[in-house]
Formats: sequence, C-alpha cells, structure tokens
Amino acid sequence: MTESSPDPASASGPAGEPAHDPEVLQLASQAFDLARKGDTDKLAAYVDAGVPVDLTNDSGDSLVMLAAYHGHTPAVHALIQRGAEVDRANDRGQTPLAGAVFKGERDVISALMDAGADPSAGSPSAIDTARVFGRTDLLSLLGAE
Repeated sequence: MTESSPDPASASGPAGEPAHDPEVLQLASQAFDLARKGDTDKLAAYVDAGVPVDLTNDSGDSLVMLAAYHGHTPAVHALIQRGAEVDRANDRGQTPLAGAVFKGERDVISALMDAGADPSAGSPSAIDTARVFGRTDLLSLLGAE
C-alpha cells in the first residue's frame, strides 16, 4: 500500500467534479495535510465550515483514508462523526480499514469497525491485507481468524 501526495489541482468532491478555483485548491490541500498530520480540531473545523467530509485527492484517498493510514484515531473519529464513508475505496481499491491494517493501527481499526466498516470491502480487503502482510494478530479485530 502506498500513499501518493495530494495533487490539489485534481482534488474532487463527492460528485467527482474537479476543483479549479485557486482558493478551493489551497483549501483542499490544507484539508489533506490536516488529515495526514492528525490536526483533529482544525480538520473538524474545516469540515464544519463546508469542506466535504469525503473530499478525495488525485489518488482517490479520502480525508478518513489519510487520517487512518497515518494512525490518527481522534481525526478518524471526528470524520466519522461528520458522516465520512468508512468503506470508501481509493483509486487502487484500498479502504481506510485496509490502510489501517497495513500500518498496524489497532485503535484506528477499532474505530472504523465500531463505525461499521466492512473488513471484506475493497481490493485487497482488510482481511486479505492482514493475511498478505503477516498481520494475523489483527484478524480478531476484524472478526476473522
């Protein structure tokens, strides 16, 4: 699993329309950075002010994907509370749960599972990711053995 740098020029909202306004591009870039860094308060404020909770970057990584991949449980919780799609896959078919499994982020895995994430969603799924990368210690968190 890899994460690409966000290209704000190709950031899109839920409908997939590209954002072209320079101010919108800058705002999108800042939101991706906040998710990646786990700045929960600022990220929540951005979403509360109108940034789409399911905003995606040029690789289809959502805010919750970036927060999950980088192990920021409070940011993941904040995004979930604001309606983030926990099973939204990126352009490679990876879900936030699979990203958290790949990184071994137990607290994030629990947060996503508590929010109803499907451990079989995506390609590879979180369950497959745990098996492929030898993270069988995480299978019980995913409801699989």
